[in-house]
Amino acid sequence: MKKQSWIYSAKLDGIFILAPAFAVSAIALIFHNYFTENHAVGLWAWAFLVIGIDVAHVYSTLYRTYFDSEEFKARQALYIAIPLVGWLVFMLLYSIDSMVFWRVLAYLAVFHFMRQQYGFMMIYGRFERNLPHICRIIDKIIIYTATLYPLIYWHTKLPRDFNWFIEGDFINLPYPIIGTMVGWFYLLVIAAYIVKEVYVTRQTHKFNLPRNMLVLGTAASWYIGIVLLNSDLVFTFTNIIAHGIPYMALIWIYSYNQAKLQKDRKYLKFFTIEKFFSLQMLPIFIGLLVLFAYVEEGLWDGFVWREHLSIFGVFKPLPTLEQKELLAIIIPLLALPQITHYLLDAFIWRLKDGRTNWKKTLFLNNSHG
Repeated sequence: MKKQSWIYSAKLDGIFILAPAFAVSAIALIFHNYFTENHAVGLWAWAFLVIGIDVAHVYSTLYRTYFDSEEFKARQALYIAIPLVGWLVFMLLYSIDSMVFWRVLAYLAVFHFMRQQYGFMMIYGRFERNLPHICRIIDKIIIYTATLYPLIYWHTKLPRDFNWFIEGDFINLPYPIIGTMVGWFYLLVIAAYIVKEVYVTRQTHKFNLPRNMLVLGTAASWYIGIVLLNSDLVFTFTNIIAHGIPYMALIWIYSYNQAKLQKDRKYLKFFTIEKFFSLQMLPIFIGLLVLFAYVEEGLWDGFVWREHLSIFGVFKPLPTLEQKELLAIIIPLLALPQITHYLLDAFIWRLKDGRTNWKKTLFLNNSHG
């Protein structure tokens, strides 16, 4: 059997990048009766999912960019321009109308979630460049359709018991026939993908396990979380875990490998990268992310939502903001970590970007097929 295209190893990739989508899908199916009866996300489930994973994974981008002194210096203009431009643009959007702000932010987030799955597919298919071009096209279509079909179904079945950010952030398309047609197209794409996989396996004498697990896990978690079960708890559970944990794992793998290549590389100006990215420092790696996430969500709750003050007591004295002019400044500022994360992710993982050695770093343990 030829070597598989793991990022780090079968064990680490399997547990932290591929398994989350299967785990949440299985739990949602096994306990569907519970989820059907308990639609709302409880306080501590919300804290674990939103603070511990969803918002925390956003801040993990810091390790790949701003905390790495050499990386920041190499692309300083990009790392300064992205948050500045993002803040100004979204202030303008909020000034026009708050729903315009939330709608654009929701679709930017959706695009980011879809692109992450596409990115992982490209990574796991990186040893298949010599296959007929149609094979690559089918791969792209299957991963996008696996995410687009549930989203289109969602748009045609509004209102649902869940939203991306707030109620009304998705455009209502009251034409179920659209969802039906896309569903039939999805089935044709699945059939084409299966035929393609049979051909590729026979030609290469190799079954690409991680790529196929990525496709199946994506299809399962998006379908179950959005189409099959109409539950806020299920959607939050499947959406956040299947997306956030793999991304944090990707950041850790990259930085851990970077520590092997350049032990004295400066990190946070106080550490060498070797000292920071060791297994002993893993709790600090995670703890910092959770701390940043807690502060951000506390500010949101103190200034805007006032929904979870029982766990954000320190932020309770903050005044509730009501003036539109002030909200137009503060709301985009509070959302800036997410905006920056979405936008930067379009640049820092480009496979064809020759200006950095990130591919050599990320694939240090598995660079040859």
